[in-house]
Amino acid sequence: MSLKGMTKDELELLSHKDITNLILEDSKKTLNTASLFKKIIKLLDLPESSFETKIADYYTALTTDKRFILLEDGTWDLRSRHTSDKVIKVEEDDDEEDEIEPEEDQNEADDNLEEDSFDDTDDEDYDEDTNEELKDLVVIDEDELEE
Repeated sequence: MSLKGMTKDELELLSHKDITNLILEDSKKTLNTASLFKKIIKLLDLPESSFETKIADYYTALTTDKRFILLEDGTWDLRSRHTSDKVIKVEEDDDEEDEIEPEEDQNEADDNLEEDSFDDTDDEDYDEDTNEELKDLVVIDEDELEE
């Protein structure tokens, strides 16, 4: 499929990611996020205001689609054209928190967490004012929060 023979009505049936795929196939060159999205706006005859309001969602869509890669120079291309050594690895901190360990390993991790949570600061660094500031602090278990 090529962009050249498609009507506006046919393009409107495609997602922005599918149109991006066609743009990159036809162009044979890499393009940055803004250039790609401006081409989509022009092809679909969308208002210019949609650029500002939807560019972030468009970028997110590209990063989650396995067909595209973000190159070191900040441009997008089709993954099929590149080896993996040219790809920027985008890592999010939330990914580590979402990992679920097997249940028995989780119990061990909880035990280790309790041991590791001990504050081993030297006694001479202890500040008496800290106790005064925390005297009204109330600690609530997670179970109590759910009630």
